[in-house]
Amino acid sequence: MNLHEFQAKQRLRQYQIATPRGEPASTPEAARTVAENMGGSAWVVKAQVHAGGRGKAGGVKIAKSLDEVSGIASSLLGKALVTYQNAPGGQPVNQVLVEETLAIERELYLSLLVDREAERIAVVASAAGGMEIEEVARLSPEKILKLHCDPINGLMPFQCRELAFGLGLKAEAFQDFCKLLPALYRVFVESDLSLLEVNPLIVTHENRVLPLDCKMSVDDNALYRQKELAELIDMSQIDAKEALAHEAGINYIALSGNIGCMVNGAGLAMATMDLIKLHGGEPANFLDVGGGATAETVARAFKIILADANVKAVLVNIFGGIMRCDIIADGIIAAVKDVGVKIPVIVRLEGTNVDLGKQKLKESGLAIITADDLTDAAIRAVQSVTGSAK
Repeated sequence: MNLHEFQAKQRLRQYQIATPRGEPASTPEAARTVAENMGGSAWVVKAQVHAGGRGKAGGVKIAKSLDEVSGIASSLLGKALVTYQNAPGGQPVNQVLVEETLAIERELYLSLLVDREAERIAVVASAAGGMEIEEVARLSPEKILKLHCDPINGLMPFQCRELAFGLGLKAEAFQDFCKLLPALYRVFVESDLSLLEVNPLIVTHENRVLPLDCKMSVDDNALYRQKELAELIDMSQIDAKEALAHEAGINYIALSGNIGCMVNGAGLAMATMDLIKLHGGEPANFLDVGGGATAETVARAFKIILADANVKAVLVNIFGGIMRCDIIADGIIAAVKDVGVKIPVIVRLEGTNVDLGKQKLKESGLAIITADDLTDAAIRAVQSVTGSAK
């Protein structure tokens, strides 16, 4: 689950981490009031969406008068901001963050993330802040500094000093960094984050270090114990179908293909999408209904899949281990009738009472195609959409 920039900075301030002064606003009038109350002669107005690249897309602008603040806010609010991370449809801008401007001497990059290969928290830093870190890593990998935190001892003081030296920080900036990084580590661990990214981390003209921007991603599996953060979810930033799936407790990720997939089990879902690709098709989604799928769950899953106008066929791949195949078949039949599916539905069942399940599907009188195995199901799904398969 991603947080907006203003939410991430509010979290930082809870840990006594200084950030630029600023407040969110949902109307042009409110944005003007925030700037007026803050004082000063210039402000930055930032669109709040769950995507990077806002500056290049026109989502971050400097205002030099109160009229400009409200004008910029008016041009952003209620519109969809398209960046290189969320194209083509973009994401709606429901709030803007109005902040003070600061005199910037240098821009750095800093992030904490889970390195699954090393099974540790990694800290990544670079003197090339304010840029796309992927491009920096590709063009100038020597500019990327990385270290791992011991799972027991955590982030150590010598590691903070090592990174500060590597970034070329001195005097007050050096001291600020060595205080900031342990605080960020604490935020990361105590908030169950999967990513905490500060880009840019700035060095001001006064040689102080401050997070100018902040991105946080919370581990979805930890939301049950992060009640405060879970309440900050912004469903408007999520694909509409993914929002429906979230409410239904179904794991769903929208893709760009035309063959809808309904599978129980993440590994089986990945294998299903792989086989669709192997035989020349394009999966429209990842959807895992879970091991204990019921008729109601299957019906909801069909509705979510069919909400995508690009879907031209649905492949159902269910292993009846926890739930018997005949009960799964009843659920599929009821769902197809209830939803009114008018596109080809290919079903592959395996597991307990599989023969009875297939018999029910064949005798249902519905246009449901039963497959012998997963390969057969994938080929039939691709053929139903393209007319042929590899």
